[in-house]
Amino acid sequence: MKVSPSILSAPITALEQTLRQLEAAQADYIHFDIEDGSFVPVINMGTKIIEDLRPLTQLPFDVHLMVHEPEWLIPKLAACGADQIAVHYEACPYPRRTLSIIKQHGLKAGLAFNPKTPIPPLDYFSSCLDYVLVLTTEPEEGECEFLPPVLEKVRRGKPCNDGRLMWFADGGITPENIGLVSQAGVDAVVSGRGVFARGDVGENIARLKSVWSPSNQ
Repeated sequence: MKVSPSILSAPITALEQTLRQLEAAQADYIHFDIEDGSFVPVINMGTKIIEDLRPLTQLPFDVHLMVHEPEWLIPKLAACGADQIAVHYEACPYPRRTLSIIKQHGLKAGLAFNPKTPIPPLDYFSSCLDYVLVLTTEPEEGECEFLPPVLEKVRRGKPCNDGRLMWFADGGITPENIGLVSQAGVDAVVSGRGVFARGDVGENIARLKSVWSPSNQ
């Protein structure tokens, strides 16, 4: 299981130290949520934090845009050092165009889906889509409950693409429920509280990464 710790849950006054901990714990990415206060009713961080942290680590920066009309942000994020960007299917009138803009900037492109949104046939996006991000909590606030039924999207969707796409799950994922996530066939998880809320960061990541399921082999 690949792990993308959500930096939003880390102590904001010690981010450089946190990056060192995540590197030592063999995190696979660093996850950033960028919100606009409209598509989701919160605003927590912007592009400057990505720009400032980029020189401090070689870990890939995994950016989740929770904004309406995300196209204008893509060039800025590429310049700041993002490695991959997921935009919301619900926020893009022309998602294939938006994904193509991400690819044109040399980044991996992802489509994110809120819990209520069914995943459409993805073959239409085959030339410009690298991964799918399934939200397993409602994107309203940081402590929303984990929603296991949402994992059915992964079970149904992953076999349709011959394993070409990576499938991420994001929201409420902890060492206690990672087994359910793995059994659904998820390839990578975004975890904030599961990494930072309690216990040792390195041990938490090790527990998340140690899960094994035949469906992921």
